Amino acid sequence: MPLEVLRGSPKVLKHAIPSHLQKVDFEHLQLGRDFANTYFQGMVIFSYRLTKLGNGTSFFKIVLQGSENSSSETGTIHIFVFGKLAEECAEVVHQGDVLVLTRFNLVKSTSENDRHNCHLEVSEEANSKIYIFTRLPHTRTVSEPISVPVAPKYTYTPLNQLKSGTVVNLYGVVKFFKPPYVSKGTDYCSVITVVDQSNAKLVCTFFNANRESLPQIYRNGDIVRFHRIKVREFGGEIQGMGGKGFAALSFDCTVGAPVVPRSTTKVFTFTDEDRKIIENLRIWVASNASSSEPPAKLCDIRPQTFFELTCQVVGKARVDGASYLLKVWDGTKCPFPSWKVFVKEDDLEGDKNRIHQLKNLTVDVVVYDNHAQLAESLEDGSFIRMYSLHAKLQNHEDQPDNTYIQFLLHGGTTYGRGITVLPETHRDAKQLEAFLDSIDLTSSEYSEKPSQEFGNIYTALESNLERCQQLSVTVLTDHQHLDVTALSTIINSRIPQEYRVKAKLRKYEPVKLHQSVKLHCPECNLLQEIPGEAEIDLVLREASGSRSNPDLQNAPFYESAVLESENQEQRHVTVHFVKHDDLLQEAGDSLILVEGGIFKEILKLSKKFKAIIPVRSTDDSLVLLDLSVPFFWQRNMQYFGCKRCSNPKAVSSLSSLAAQEVPSWNPTAIAEALGIVPLQYVFVMKFVLDDGTGTLDVYLMDCNKFFQIPASEVLINNIFQDNMERIMNKLCPAGKDLDELPWLECFIKSYYVRDEAQQKLCYQIFDTMIAEDV
Repeated sequence: MPLEVLRGSPKVLKHAIPSHLQKVDFEHLQLGRDFANTYFQGMVIFSYRLTKLGNGTSFFKIVLQGSENSSSETGTIHIFVFGKLAEECAEVVHQGDVLVLTRFNLVKSTSENDRHNCHLEVSEEANSKIYIFTRLPHTRTVSEPISVPVAPKYTYTPLNQLKSGTVVNLYGVVKFFKPPYVSKGTDYCSVITVVDQSNAKLVCTFFNANRESLPQIYRNGDIVRFHRIKVREFGGEIQGMGGKGFAALSFDCTVGAPVVPRSTTKVFTFTDEDRKIIENLRIWVASNASSSEPPAKLCDIRPQTFFELTCQVVGKARVDGASYLLKVWDGTKCPFPSWKVFVKEDDLEGDKNRIHQLKNLTVDVVVYDNHAQLAESLEDGSFIRMYSLHAKLQNHEDQPDNTYIQFLLHGGTTYGRGITVLPETHRDAKQLEAFLDSIDLTSSEYSEKPSQEFGNIYTALESNLERCQQLSVTVLTDHQHLDVTALSTIINSRIPQEYRVKAKLRKYEPVKLHQSVKLHCPECNLLQEIPGEAEIDLVLREASGSRSNPDLQNAPFYESAVLESENQEQRHVTVHFVKHDDLLQEAGDSLILVEGGIFKEILKLSKKFKAIIPVRSTDDSLVLLDLSVPFFWQRNMQYFGCKRCSNPKAVSSLSSLAAQEVPSWNPTAIAEALGIVPLQYVFVMKFVLDDGTGTLDVYLMDCNKFFQIPASEVLINNIFQDNMERIMNKLCPAGKDLDELPWLECFIKSYYVRDEAQQKLCYQIFDTMIAEDV
């Protein structure tokens, strides 16, 4: 027989192996050798599920450790079993078993992830034989891991002890994640934020050409184990990233659930010590669970919300080039009329009879932009989880009084928006499948309702809409573990800390919204008003009275031209055109240095040239003007530098930028080359919040996150100005009583500032943004 299962003492295995066969060691598995009279022996450390190849042949893969005494992950090799022998092995092979293989073929591996550069192939057609020797009771499933008797010893670093420039191993709990999405290049990208018992967090970014090789995360709270993760500092924060040798395991966080790892690599170790760490983290997660609502069912959907849905795909169709339709169900019925997308029947993929049978239980989800490609690849019957799915209210075009719900998965990855396919073995997929199988589709509960009953549905919808008015008009982007704190409690606390509040905006300052935009230095925290046109023009005119130094014209990296000023002011303007590869660029790509120009002249030039830097002459070099004026002009945008923190360099420092293959005439590169610390445009506002227990003055200082509008462009873009006006009218509409105002949920932090001779406790909004549909 090609498969023989042995039990008992090791002598049983020794006597079973034909005496004429010689054992070949792991190190001697080399291409070109004759293995007809040899056998290979190893211990099972992992086995995969039985699958079918494209031609229908059964296929079973095993990972063997070449020596039971090996303490290295590199001492492993893959075994490929084919045909009927694969089906028999799948039923009896368990981790910890000892396997002996005869009449095997040694084949060069095509995978870069394989530990050995070859793998072994066995089948009945090759007259292979497998001896399986077990010393363990077969009570575990193939997929459940057990301890490898001897495994590498790993050290795990707590998140609060991470240091930049190191490569570490760590355990953590997923606090936030973005399902894998196509990056700007060709790779898939996944962003995962993890926390641990040290109350520290780490944002990790991973890239891989293979989507399945990224950490398999299905829900916040999942537990991860990262081996050989690189720790780097970026933007002043410690971050994690993959690299050579990186490997990840992920686990369900449910206490009492089987400890089944989801792996990014074909070979990994998992010991009893790892199991204890997982169990401890599960208990920690359960005891530190956030107050967030459980995953939604279609029967519980509230309009105007974003939610997470686990469901099954029963049909799909392309809507247009940027969107895709998914027909899904979760076994429950949406209580409100839902939008049905019109597509041609021939364009709808899936079992037509099944789609018709479930028409009263399915909802149509339109998937946009970067999610459409994955939606198109989904198989009929697959179980998926959609994150940040939008239940949007929409009025019927022909019947304005009738309202229905659209289910939309918008483009982008904000708030972790995306789709994940759940494997059939996933606990949630199994539970949903069992629930769907238990439904009696002939029940009157699921039959089509008469049209006259829709009046009751619309009444229920209106009632639900009233409740929806109590939903927050803001979105929290982090720290969801924090509970809501009453303002009265915050007022009576004198210890600086972070809070989550839910209140209403009683009033705000400044009322003239354009006055809320200020300039802020991220290094010294200087906050100042934006200089007006008259102030800037005054400085430029004073500088224009200085004579230009003719010796500084036509330097190696620029050419100069002297222009007559307008309006017969008897003033000259010198323009220095920065060159690239000793050639002048097209006007739309050019950087020019303007000497002697006043405000309206520079503004006029900025409409023609890409970028402008105002300068003046000294005895030996061109230098920047006083930083009271913008150091850089780009179209009608003006960029200022911090007088305190900047250490301006001569304009000749720009020659290094000009020498680049593609010159970067952007404000960041210019500022760095010239020794300037740029000031940021920020919104600075004071909100008076009221939650019924008290009122609190809180400050907002934000560049573009809160309003999702860039502060740098509000002053020059009428559309942004109108959007900001519209948002504030929603948050704090004039003439409304407090009870009629919408709820605003946000994070605030308290801190002390010195005011003359005493300290003052202040409050500032952070990690909060306006909801997309406000």
